[in-house]
Amino acid sequence: MSTGSALIVVAVAIATVGTVAIGAYGGRGARSTSDFLVASRSIGARWNAAAISGEYLSAASFLGVAGLVAKYGADALWYPIGFTAGYLGLLLFVAAPLRRSGAYTVPDFAEFRLGSLQARRVAMVVVVLVCVLYLLPQLQGAGLTLNILLGLPGWVGVVLVGGALIVNVVSGGMRSVTFAQGVQYWLKLTAIAVPALVVVLHFASNPSDLGDPLPARVSTATSVEVTTEVSVTVADPSGVRVTGTVDGTRLDDAPLSAGTHVIGQDSTILLDAGAATPVVSDAPQTGSEWTRSGGGLGGDHPLYQVLSLMLATFLGALGLPHVLVRFYTNRTGADARRTALTVIVLLSGFYLFPTVLGVLSRVYVPQVLATGTADAAVLMIPSSVAGGLGGELLVALVAAGAIAAFLATASGLLISIAGVVSTDLLPSGVRSFRFCAVLGGLVPIGLALAAGTLELSRSVGLVFAVSAATLCPLLVLGIWWRGLTAAGAIAGLTVGAITSAAAVVAGVFWFTDGWPAAIATFPAAVTVPLTFATMVTVSVATRRTVRPDVPTVFARMHLPERLGLGLERAPAGD
Repeated sequence: MSTGSALIVVAVAIATVGTVAIGAYGGRGARSTSDFLVASRSIGARWNAAAISGEYLSAASFLGVAGLVAKYGADALWYPIGFTAGYLGLLLFVAAPLRRSGAYTVPDFAEFRLGSLQARRVAMVVVVLVCVLYLLPQLQGAGLTLNILLGLPGWVGVVLVGGALIVNVVSGGMRSVTFAQGVQYWLKLTAIAVPALVVVLHFASNPSDLGDPLPARVSTATSVEVTTEVSVTVADPSGVRVTGTVDGTRLDDAPLSAGTHVIGQDSTILLDAGAATPVVSDAPQTGSEWTRSGGGLGGDHPLYQVLSLMLATFLGALGLPHVLVRFYTNRTGADARRTALTVIVLLSGFYLFPTVLGVLSRVYVPQVLATGTADAAVLMIPSSVAGGLGGELLVALVAAGAIAAFLATASGLLISIAGVVSTDLLPSGVRSFRFCAVLGGLVPIGLALAAGTLELSRSVGLVFAVSAATLCPLLVLGIWWRGLTAAGAIAGLTVGAITSAAAVVAGVFWFTDGWPAAIATFPAAVTVPLTFATMVTVSVATRRTVRPDVPTVFARMHLPERLGLGLERAPAGD
């Protein structure tokens, strides 16, 4: 084993074992159901903000944002902007009233607000759906990281991270995870900031014109492994060869002609030093296109794509179960607001660095533009800039940060799954929580092993679209509109979940171009208004069923705790 590989193994081991150890230390003394679900509502605003940022900065943030910026340019900046701006909505509309509701989970809030056990059950199904969909890219990202850095099969990373997160959650629940995630935020910030600063300093000492027209050229002989079928455009065929399947024909170290070609799975593109990199066909083909907004994110109807993406990311954060449960751990509604404000600051600082890495990846690792996924850019750029032991240490640091990203987000999601299932379907208590944590971890591991791979930010963006079209309308209308009825909420959740799931399936298996593909890939602009309209229309039609004590419910959510109208709902089993 080389020195670089040994350092990566050590870094991954430290990040994994350290997460479990820190979680065990932070979760010591956790005994009650309240400890496992919401850390007995004892987390301060600053530490809770660090923990939220730690779990929110997922595989999509650590790897995916840089890859999409490298590939699509200006329009991809809406991902980090939207991921951060969603917390402004949480700050203004959700955080404090949600905390004052005294609920433990989103389904618990649905029952508190609507007085309906059926609404609670439907909300539970949606929460599990969102969390499982969000878990898949975290586990797949772990597999991608270890595959690129160590050449290990993808399933190794899936099983490693999956096993560690189950142990972490089972050991102490929310109290354990909160302590670990707060530490992980600072680890991830360090792991992304240090390589970014090194790359910036290198670029400053050896400047290059980022506006040069594509194709970008590699400085040394490079081989590009194509893991999923991809269509690429070759502008300059000099020094470009392929071993594998091209346009359905098997080739062995054959020159690749100019034009657009479909490169089959498990093929290898070979680039001589100075050769122009083939570029994925739906990405910008010139530097001017890459720097100009309005080109979209591949495919047709770019304006619709961007607007739908903004809607999904801005509103999706308002409904993410693993984020919402964090506000239940604050002491008061005011603390919840302070937490949301601090999170905006922490996320804004973090997202500067993957954006910079994405831009400079086009200079130092342009070969990522030739693959269907550019998520490897963050993992590859440190060694391309800094050679020797320094480069190997940077790669090891990035690997540790990536594993921390997967573990932090996955732990929060597993907490949400175990919390809603254990309190809704089983006798509430610590034993039920732990059983559901084990089961809730094993199922996504199996799905991740069986599923194919997507760009991390793209797949997470779809999860945000599902959240924006289901739980976001439930919370916004439930908190701010007295006319919401249980029937309206159930109808809206059902419509939002079905249309979102149908869009995800259609985008993967059926539609490849035109308006159907654009809507299936970026569904929020259709599904979010549809869900809001369904909830409002059905609620108006069933307005006679509005619970009679709605004024009291609203007073508990919106009036300060010092007036004594708040209610702390204790789960059964405490």
